[in-house]
Amino acid sequence: MAHDHPHGHSPDHPHGTGPGPLADASVRMARESDAPAVGLVQSVVWRDAYAEVVPSEALAAFEPSAFAGAWRRSLAAPPAGVYRLLVACAGDQVVGFAALGPSQDPDAGHETGELTAFGVHPEARHAGHGSRLLNAAVDTLRGAGARTMHAWLLAGDESTRAFLLASGLRPDGAFRDRVVSPEGDTAREVRLVAALTEPETTPTGP
Repeated sequence: MAHDHPHGHSPDHPHGTGPGPLADASVRMARESDAPAVGLVQSVVWRDAYAEVVPSEALAAFEPSAFAGAWRRSLAAPPAGVYRLLVACAGDQVVGFAALGPSQDPDAGHETGELTAFGVHPEARHAGHGSRLLNAAVDTLRGAGARTMHAWLLAGDESTRAFLLASGLRPDGAFRDRVVSPEGDTAREVRLVAALTEPETTPTGP
């Protein structure tokens, strides 16, 4: 999972203070033509997230073209099941993404979805893109029948953890060590979960 929290982007205006009203911010389903932009965002976010975790040689493998190629293939021929790629946009510029699918965790039921990848460009932060992406992800999974959502993140990624905790996810104690380089370097990940069922309303009487 990408490691990042809510936020907006203009290359000339870091920290999301670029021109254009907030109404220009949006989230939509990704198109095949979005693959290069998503690959660029993922490369930047992953390199930032894993900088203290894996050797520099491994970071060099996080190339935009490699990520873009994988997304292009996935979008051109989506796998069976409810797999979706959402993108956050500032105007026409893709500044973030969220990938969804059925959870592959051994203890997950058939009504468990997963936020499999998530990221917002560092120059696009603090404009609400992460929150819009997460809300759209929850709505998409809920609409597909999911009742629970899993999300894995780097154990040391405190910013993403803080964002997800504030958004209602909670750690459930599960963790895993993922191989992140050809040399066998591993990174500890922890799991956060959230219920996606709509809260029941209490009748207020006649």
